Amino acid sequence: MFSPDQENISTTPASTKVPVKYGELIVLGYNGSLPNGDRGRRKSRFALCRRPKASGVKPSTVHVACTPQAAKAISNKDQHSISYTLSRAQTVVVEYTHDSNTDMFQIGRSTESPIDFVVTDTVPGSQQSHGGEGQTQTQSIQSTISRFACRIICQRSPPYTARIYAAGFDSSKNIFLGEKAAKWRTQDGQMDGLTTNGVLVMHPRHGFTQDSKPGVWREISVCGKVFTLRETRSAQQRGKMVESESQELVDGSLIDLCGATLLWRTAEGLSRTPTVKHLEALRQELNAGRPQCPVGFNTLAFPSLRRKEILDEKQPWAYLRCGHVHGYHAWGGQGREPEDEVVEVGRERECPMCRTRGPYVPLWLGCEAGFYLDAAPPTHAFSPCGHVCSEKTAAFWSQIPLPHGTHTFHAACPFCVHQLAGESGYLRLIFQGPLD
Repeated sequence: MFSPDQENISTTPASTKVPVKYGELIVLGYNGSLPNGDRGRRKSRFALCRRPKASGVKPSTVHVACTPQAAKAISNKDQHSISYTLSRAQTVVVEYTHDSNTDMFQIGRSTESPIDFVVTDTVPGSQQSHGGEGQTQTQSIQSTISRFACRIICQRSPPYTARIYAAGFDSSKNIFLGEKAAKWRTQDGQMDGLTTNGVLVMHPRHGFTQDSKPGVWREISVCGKVFTLRETRSAQQRGKMVESESQELVDGSLIDLCGATLLWRTAEGLSRTPTVKHLEALRQELNAGRPQCPVGFNTLAFPSLRRKEILDEKQPWAYLRCGHVHGYHAWGGQGREPEDEVVEVGRERECPMCRTRGPYVPLWLGCEAGFYLDAAPPTHAFSPCGHVCSEKTAAFWSQIPLPHGTHTFHAACPFCVHQLAGESGYLRLIFQGPLD
């Protein structure tokens, strides 16, 4: 599919310098980077690589009838443990021991050292500045993402299987499930439970390919069991166990933390995915065709990927009912100040080509390569945000019901997580070539 110099990611430990990559987690809603740039553990994309020394843990000793004092003494040991508080008088503590065959990675809102990938609530459209300084503020409302949301355990040897579990160990190497948390004893006498807002996972059918179809959203327990969804996100009553399904992540698995959704891409899957260099080549190829505004006859051009969210004077705009692409025109509003253009974004207008009325928005190239299903030209746009990508990519994401809030689902653009609108959520763009 790609040229020989494609930046393929090796899945074999052929080089001693480059660690084996298990896969990457990509946060939906960010078009290649965070609004203020990626910094340290706070970024839009996180690579999970084999550690120099194994960091995985596995359950070992179970202390069944502990008083709170005894539970605290066990938890204070210099090893990992999960405490299940059944009542004020009884706590079950499960000790975890080192596992030399696995690596553990933890994801959550906390900036404490046990968290490898810091994730905060995603704000729809937080990157689009429309010529201004950008909406870089985070939500002022209280976050619904857990401080220690989940952990992923990866096998250190091929095929490098990755498995997800709800909840992460804190700085004291403990996970605490209080009296009010949903928890239960399994048939074999072990304990399990759910976190407050839950960790939801959806595995696509047929992998993350051009044939991908949406799977079914499930909830993952603290011990990695699979359940149907609760009636509401934080309900006390768990769903039914789905024994035929696994917590094993596959290429294209979606992980929802109630406030942010992550896409899991395997190293093998990423090797078949277009890179940023490939997307830049597609952008240049599109611009080389010299698309024109059918009204002003001025040449249009998508700005470079580095300026992906700043309006340019050559920026293509489109009517989202018919798909006709134009340059920006104020229709009688000559001499407007640039900041006035913010008001015009998404406003309904009549397309001068076909007289169809619809939202009029600037077009933005989708720059996060990990969201693409193929390397086809960017011919389609999501509605109402105007992010442009390949047809297969647009068709796939328009079918995916993403969790929203505590009990609703809707399809959204992966580049900005704006809820999709219109009959299909995306449309084919109609470019006019040069007249000469």
